[in-house]
Amino acid sequence: MENKNMQIATLGAGCFWCIDTVLRQLKGVEKVVSGFSGGNIKNPAYREVVTGRTGHAEVAQINFDPAVISYEEILEVFWQTHDPTTLNRQGADVGTHYRSIILYHNDQQKAVAEKMKHQLDESGIFDAPIVTEIKPFEAFYPAEDYHQDFYKYNQEQPYCSFVIKPKVNKVKRLFADKLK
Repeated sequence: MENKNMQIATLGAGCFWCIDTVLRQLKGVEKVVSGFSGGNIKNPAYREVVTGRTGHAEVAQINFDPAVISYEEILEVFWQTHDPTTLNRQGADVGTHYRSIILYHNDQQKAVAEKMKHQLDESGIFDAPIVTEIKPFEAFYPAEDYHQDFYKYNQEQPYCSFVIKPKVNKVKRLFADKLK
């Protein structure tokens, strides 16, 4: 039976394998799809996006039940599991497709994202200003099948061990009450 109260969030926090993995752990998150959004061509392939010429960011699109987890709680995890102060990069991953981005689906999501960004900037929690883009959602294009739930099937790969696993551990430490 389909839950008619589901909402959608679209977030980019560097490599989509990371944000995909982190968000899959949360109670109330029913579906996560890695893909591309925020660019200027239709149906891009991964090999095109990584050139930086399509304008797309690597993102995860999340279907979530707001009765279980709020959009604000999802954004709390988002802000804590990447560096929103680095423009077009996350660690060694460099390029516009690795930018920090929130693609809002309605005015409420926009207001929540902008308020949280402002509060975090004002708090001084980060050493530099937040550069996360906040822009309206236009389109989402799923990535190729081998990108979906990548961490689950490739945990032995160095990228998974050295980049994704520490993010998973951080979520377990900071958000234990929100985990499935």
